[in-house]
Amino acid sequence: MNNNIINITLPDNSIKQFPQSITAMDIAKSISEGLARNVLSATVNGEVWDANRPINQDSSVKLNTWNDQEGKDTFWHSSAHLLASAINELYPNAKFGIGPAIENGFYYDIDFGENQISPEDFTAIEQKMIELVKSETKIIRKDISKSDALKMFSAKKENYKVELIEELQDGTITIYESGSFTDLCRGPHLTDFSQIKAIKILSLAGAYFRGDEKRKQLTRLYAITFPKKKELDEYLNYLEEAKKRDHRKLGKELELFMFSEKVGQGLPIWLPKGAMLRERLENFLKKVQKEYGYQQVITPHIGDVNLYKTSGHYQKYGQDSFQTISTPNQGEEYFLKPMNCPHHAEIYKFKPHSYKDLPFRIAEFGTVYRYEQSGELHGLTRVRSFTQDDAHIFCTPEQLKEEFCKVIDIVLYIFKTLKFENFTAQISLRDPNNKEKYIGSDEIWQQAENAIIEASAERGLSTTTVVGEAAFYGPKLDFMVKDAIGRKWQLGTIQVDYNLPERFELEYTGSDNQKHRPIMIHRAPFGSMERFVAVLIEHTSGKFPLWLTPEQFIILPISEKYETYSKKVLSLLANFDLRGTIDERNEKTGKKIRDAEIEKIPFMLIVGENEEGKGTVSVRKHGQGDLGEMLIEDFAKMVTKAVEEEVK
Repeated sequence: MNNNIINITLPDNSIKQFPQSITAMDIAKSISEGLARNVLSATVNGEVWDANRPINQDSSVKLNTWNDQEGKDTFWHSSAHLLASAINELYPNAKFGIGPAIENGFYYDIDFGENQISPEDFTAIEQKMIELVKSETKIIRKDISKSDALKMFSAKKENYKVELIEELQDGTITIYESGSFTDLCRGPHLTDFSQIKAIKILSLAGAYFRGDEKRKQLTRLYAITFPKKKELDEYLNYLEEAKKRDHRKLGKELELFMFSEKVGQGLPIWLPKGAMLRERLENFLKKVQKEYGYQQVITPHIGDVNLYKTSGHYQKYGQDSFQTISTPNQGEEYFLKPMNCPHHAEIYKFKPHSYKDLPFRIAEFGTVYRYEQSGELHGLTRVRSFTQDDAHIFCTPEQLKEEFCKVIDIVLYIFKTLKFENFTAQISLRDPNNKEKYIGSDEIWQQAENAIIEASAERGLSTTTVVGEAAFYGPKLDFMVKDAIGRKWQLGTIQVDYNLPERFELEYTGSDNQKHRPIMIHRAPFGSMERFVAVLIEHTSGKFPLWLTPEQFIILPISEKYETYSKKVLSLLANFDLRGTIDERNEKTGKKIRDAEIEKIPFMLIVGENEEGKGTVSVRKHGQGDLGEMLIEDFAKMVTKAVEEEVK
């Protein structure tokens, strides 16, 4: 046998033989030159490598192109290196933090020293990046010892890199060179910058190195690149559409929620219309939950600190939570709750349970608190106070799969009703090669993982499976939803937990008359009310479904003479359980219509002498215009039927 020959297994399970030190790029060329032109990196035995890195042993190899997330990550990681190279030439005294690929593009955290960077500087940086692309400089990977790395970056006074190197293990450190620029980096990278055809620096922000607010604030440059200019143009159009849908902008225009510096950062205040919308969402889910056998509970916003020490949340969230609250009693401390689960565990423990009592299902719209850093706060999607549509199911191992299926059914019904039609589910399993990270026996893990896999298959979910992403206390299922313009959001999670029943010593008496631990299922179909409403605003662009919208109609009297008739119309429509208001402002009808359009109110009912005489309303529909004159009862029936269709 030739020891210089290795076997390469491709994704279709075909095996090809190549000489040792073959690269993924050479493998691509052996298949076709067209494929080679599109290869960005390779996944070798599960690890993403540079396409020109030598392979010296039998390996499974997947070639990554722009169509693969691994390919995009490599492309954008290399683009971050390109950005740093350009900055290094334009601002020689700049010091570099980290520059990872992110979901869309990349960023680099940079200490510009005495220089102040603004958006006016973006064009010059982009031009320098283009210049470096045209230079056809190769990107070269090199292994380096820890001592040599420390010497190199210390000499360049790259204190941020030195700090990172000090925490790395000798023998695992690599650098990447491109021309005169050298960066500490694990990679992988492109072989050169030539595939980068379109560049756009999008924004800048302040960022603390490693999130430490006590340190100097760096400048974070966000940017994106593409292999084709057309893709950049499409992305910039997408960003414009996203701006129009921004829930912070629409939330203000539609008067749904607000923030106040005097109240405190990251603490949302729901205005009347927003409170109505949120209440309807809560009532919708409460009705569904009642049908599935949940009982509603209410727990305090705080708890004794020992409650969270028992649950482990104090250890996990202590750094990210508000400080403990001391009382006049010596040694008595309370904690703003970061999660609802410990309270619910105590509710289960309130009285003894038999297997005949299970499953025991309790639900709560419980407000929790986390001290997010001010730089991470973002509208309703990242706040310090939020309400989870939390529920916990306590069941026997034999009931786990059926209960999991029922929770999936609830999530699917919510998504269907709110027209979240494009979604996948991620099954997160434990790492079988690293079992010490998890609690619980092999038997119960196997049972839980099989229950999730089988339940997902029975409900026809489109799933991806990720090994090693399970929580330490059990496997989980997360729902990833794409909104109307293709953005991906995590909405809804179902988690299996063996940890809290153990920590709280929860029990039930089995049919064998012995004590057993129940399994605890955590589930939150919305996730949090704040985040869900934010996503819903952006998904619908503020045009909520009729059953949910705070105001289904607005009555527009053409003059104050018809306000009495307007009130009569409002009263009659209230009898049909329809929601609306009267615009009593002394404004022209045209302005009232334009304002109602901006507020995205579904129907405008114009009333004047003609309508009052006939007992009718002239109906306009948002975004469509006139629907004609209708009897009040006929309008009510039309809206009622439309609402019924929405929530079938």
